[in-house]
Amino acid sequence: MRIAVPKETAPLERRVGLVPDGVAKLVKAGHSVVVEQGAGASAGIPDAAFTQAGATFAPDFASTVTGADLVAKVQRPSSGEAALLPEGSLLVSYLQPSAQPELLAALAARRVTALAMELVPRTTKAQSIDALSSQATVAGYKAVLLGAAVLPKLLPMMTTAAGTLAPSKVFVLGAGVAGLQAIATARRLGAVVSAFDVRPVVREQVQSLGASFVEAEAVSTAAEGAGGYARELADEQQTKVLEAIGKVLPGIDLVISTAQIPGRPAPRLITKEMVATMPAGAVIVDIAAETGGNCELTRAGETVVEHGVTIVGAVNLASTVPLHASQMYGRNVLTLLQHLLPKEGPLTLDMADEIVGPMAVTHGGAVRHGR
Repeated sequence: MRIAVPKETAPLERRVGLVPDGVAKLVKAGHSVVVEQGAGASAGIPDAAFTQAGATFAPDFASTVTGADLVAKVQRPSSGEAALLPEGSLLVSYLQPSAQPELLAALAARRVTALAMELVPRTTKAQSIDALSSQATVAGYKAVLLGAAVLPKLLPMMTTAAGTLAPSKVFVLGAGVAGLQAIATARRLGAVVSAFDVRPVVREQVQSLGASFVEAEAVSTAAEGAGGYARELADEQQTKVLEAIGKVLPGIDLVISTAQIPGRPAPRLITKEMVATMPAGAVIVDIAAETGGNCELTRAGETVVEHGVTIVGAVNLASTVPLHASQMYGRNVLTLLQHLLPKEGPLTLDMADEIVGPMAVTHGGAVRHGR
């Protein structure tokens, strides 16, 4: 098998689809790996590290993917890149299929089988392939650091010769992978942390990290969907959620909002009226900005100040920690490839496979997304 690892061209993207450790394992298994020159540079991985792992190099995207059986990327290809993918090849990357019908049609026209890394099923067997979880870990960690850098206060309590400083209060919305990592990071930095989630099953996880769990009448087992993700709430339940959150915000210094629903816009959990009740100088870091934001005032990729509150529309936070994020994503991709690639003979994909089927958004010249 010929595996291609192109350089990422999406704005602000600094990760790479495979790292040298994974390349070495694939080469040892008998596959050839072609890496575009400079593909790992933004992540702090020099070309020499790929060479030592057994990869060969190509100078540009077109020559990297020429003759490739499989292309491993982080972000979806541009329209120009999609047109250069070999017919009948396999593409592994994030694809945002719900928002990219034109791209899916272009990939299907070239009979490219596209596996979307954001559609890895939430099963025990696929856990080590779950790129959303691995990258959410990085994002939850970095969100707290970003908020702490903007906040005009220190997070921990400090007793000094100049007096004692009270600890900051951090409120985390959503206790998924990103939220739990945000809780753990804020606690390590000494903040007093509370968290909210509509799924009662996460209460013990929140409390085990030293945070308090905010109750709401809307919290019920009905709020948990497939794979453990939160599901969209009915209007009456949503009203109760907003009431519970609104009672907490006036005493909060830093909010890390992480609540998202797969395939849907992020739930609106903080209204502009709620922002007005927060202390001057407070900060909201909205990890859900790319899917609409949990805060009504969030603007993706921008930082705005309203009512004295700074709202950070954080996007692609994992890419701001590119080395470790690439290592984690690369391991997800490697595990997927080890699941897919035969020890000998041509690659054949089984759409009935419990991992491949849910991930495949195009195959055999057709768009499969939504089936």
